[in-house]
Amino acid sequence: MSQKPKITLTRRFPEAVIERAEQNYDAAVNRDDTAWDGDELIRRAAESDGLLISSWDKCTAEVIGRLPDRVKILASFSVGYEHVDLEAAKARGLIITNTPDVLTDATADTALLLLLAASRRAREGMAMVVEDRWPRWTPTQLLGVQAGGHRLGILGMGRIGRALAARGRALGMEIHYHNRSRLAADLEQGATYHASAEDLLRVSDFLSIHCELTAETEKLLNAERIALLPEGAIVVNTARGGIVDDDALIAALETGRVFAAGLDVFNGEPNVDPRYRGLENAFVLPHIGSATVDTRDAMGFRALDNLDAHFRGEDPPDRLT
Repeated sequence: MSQKPKITLTRRFPEAVIERAEQNYDAAVNRDDTAWDGDELIRRAAESDGLLISSWDKCTAEVIGRLPDRVKILASFSVGYEHVDLEAAKARGLIITNTPDVLTDATADTALLLLLAASRRAREGMAMVVEDRWPRWTPTQLLGVQAGGHRLGILGMGRIGRALAARGRALGMEIHYHNRSRLAADLEQGATYHASAEDLLRVSDFLSIHCELTAETEKLLNAERIALLPEGAIVVNTARGGIVDDDALIAALETGRVFAAGLDVFNGEPNVDPRYRGLENAFVLPHIGSATVDTRDAMGFRALDNLDAHFRGEDPPDRLT
């Protein structure tokens, strides 16, 4: 019987994923679920043919350059891949894969949750009940903003952006979007295209961020662009924290220039800017966009599909390099 390839799972992934990995591979699993630094990652990879990594594993050019020669593939349990230096991987001949398509609905649901919770002041209301500070009902208590009849601006109209657009239409929202290129009519579904982010912001009563974090989009939502939003707009981010300038958004929340924000992602996670904790108009979650059993299993299975293809001598379906 041929020897199974050896792989290392850098985190404690869902049990169904671990079970499949252990059936098909000589699999070493990080069951302690401690995040490894570069040195530990390299040490653990010493006897591996491939790695199943997470977005927390920072595979810099230095780390990639020090990986053992026998490691030929890194299958990332993520859609995003900014944690991997793709140019360094290409130069080394290292295969990198990701897991697209599997977290669309879960993340769009989270964006909708944030949109509604922020606009309806859910953080303040929950605190009143939990902390026993609800004296009585009044006609003007915790008045929020209704989604229906307002304009939803979607920054990045990929699969998740389009899934949120469908949910927004169900609420009676008018859909606007900016994308690197205009979508075909069957994908637009009547949404209004804006050729620049700035033009989109000017009409976004609600702004939901779904673009990738790149050099061009880092701190895209800064003070100058926030000033373009309609007065009292609501900002939602389920993409990457680095797309938002925290100083600018916090200042706008403090003054009421932005009515509220719903945030699932942050700069420097898990070290969230502490000022968000004191803002009642910031509804915040700990990066749970894809955190359903179905979705996380599907992400792991997709990563294993890529590993399976590689070790069969085929091109992995989600190959990035």
